[in-house]
Amino acid sequence: MSLIEMKNVVKRYQSKVAIDHLSLSIQEGEIFGLLGPNGAGKSTTIKMLCGLIKIDQGEIIFHGISVNRNPLEAKKRLGLVPQELAIYETLTAKDNVLFFGKLHGMRGKLLHQRVDEALSFVGLLDRQKEYPSTFSGGMKRRLNIACAIVHQPQLLIMDEPTVGIDPQSRNHILESIKELNRRGTTIIYTSHYMEEVAAISDRVGIMDQGHLMISGTQEELRQKIKNEEKLILELSGMVPDAFKEIQKHPNVKQVLHEAQTLEIYLENSQFFLQDILFILAQHQVKIKSLKQIEPNLEMLFLSLTGRSLRDG
Repeated sequence: MSLIEMKNVVKRYQSKVAIDHLSLSIQEGEIFGLLGPNGAGKSTTIKMLCGLIKIDQGEIIFHGISVNRNPLEAKKRLGLVPQELAIYETLTAKDNVLFFGKLHGMRGKLLHQRVDEALSFVGLLDRQKEYPSTFSGGMKRRLNIACAIVHQPQLLIMDEPTVGIDPQSRNHILESIKELNRRGTTIIYTSHYMEEVAAISDRVGIMDQGHLMISGTQEELRQKIKNEEKLILELSGMVPDAFKEIQKHPNVKQVLHEAQTLEIYLENSQFFLQDILFILAQHQVKIKSLKQIEPNLEMLFLSLTGRSLRDG
């Protein structure tokens, strides 16, 4: 059953089209990983889902509620963990969560019960009287999550929730996300860390330039590039002519060369690996090691969105 339906949604900023006829379904009870390079439209999509910005065309339905026409009713049912921390340094951890609980209309005994549950869930109940200014980056991120889940939302949207934190905090957050999902919360998760999305998502969508390029289970997505592999070769040296010749091979999609390492994105490497080895041998380039990497989420992402840098 669909919890979210986005139908031909368009968002413009003056003459620029940020979201171009986007249609996307989020199923109730799933973790949906949303990927895309800088400028793909992920943040705009999240803001539209939350009713923070109006759409110019199309429709967004959240559990039968039109976000366009009734944004306040939709907001009651969702929680947002923004990329930029939404906590107050001058309030204690508990007062931060109390504040957000009150914004959602909770009062009295229920409010304090939910605040304690949220702080306990993120591992900060014993630090509730302390101020965020004394917290590590990971603790602040966890407090951010507590503020977003205190009202027990039906849908939780998490925008880059593990940016700039230590591995222990990252692991705690990822395990917390899976536990929230086991308890029935539907989650939309955006991240630049492919391994995080691969570890927790039931389905994945990849956006670029305001479009949804592809979506499906990870196995469905892997099937799209089942014949593409990445080769990583450590070399004793590299000859420019050899690099150019490999680039021209009809089955090579991309070649990256850095220091003594060569990365080759190749279709059907089992058939054409011999060609690569022959080219290197012809130019007397010695191979120290060779590693073949089977199709994965990162390779699909790069295949769809390109391998050039995006700065904004």
